[in-house]
Amino acid sequence: MKEINKFYYINGSQIEVKAILNNGDNKNPIIFLHEGLGSIGLWKEWPSIISKLTDRDVYLYSRLGMGNSSSLKNKRSINFMHDEALKTLPKLILKLNLNKPPVLLGHSDGASISIIYAGSGLEVASLILMAPHIFVEETSIKSIKNIKKMWLNNSLREKLNLYHKDVIGAFEGWCNIWLSKEFKTWNIEKYLKEINVPILLIQGKNDEYGSLDQIVGINKQVTSETENIIIDHCGHSPFRDQPEIVNHAISKFLSKL
Repeated sequence: MKEINKFYYINGSQIEVKAILNNGDNKNPIIFLHEGLGSIGLWKEWPSIISKLTDRDVYLYSRLGMGNSSSLKNKRSINFMHDEALKTLPKLILKLNLNKPPVLLGHSDGASISIIYAGSGLEVASLILMAPHIFVEETSIKSIKNIKKMWLNNSLREKLNLYHKDVIGAFEGWCNIWLSKEFKTWNIEKYLKEINVPILLIQGKNDEYGSLDQIVGINKQVTSETENIIIDHCGHSPFRDQPEIVNHAISKFLSKL
């Protein structure tokens, strides 16, 4: 495998991108979309493991304000995930010059971005959605309020400082919009009925940021083939908490493409 780290200039900002090339030209590549406080670095070695396991090229990037990408110039709006899905991601995919439509593998906010992208008619091979959000739950708000307490006590700041060049902008840009009054009405369910590709849904039973109502809601509204992996003893990050189960599920799912 060959790893390449680059910056792409998109919408007036520098976006940090990592490519893991595995001679996978004959298969649809995978694009990883990280969680709300994620970045390229926070995925750690897992994208390389998936690349090797599936024999596919993998691409991952840090969204604006995260990782080593440009800092946020303005406050995030309630539509920040829509902006990512419809304004940034399509331009990035064009710059990557992919041979085939990508598989979008999204975690948390990244899963929601994937839903908006696929549900807007943009070309994609399939979706792998871990801990997706389609509407805001009180359990999500409660957990984010707890994270803010950790942030104010500096324990979280020290950890995140390893993965974000502008750690204050990264945390506050994400946390403040999620805890804002207007964000309580955020909802992307309308995009579900427009998705026409296979979907793998992965959710931990002990997810502190979202209940199984998210998975139930997706299953009720999509018309495409859907596979559900609900994992015991697993929180918001299944790929960290139960990697063997997740890796096997992804490998099996992608083998059908």
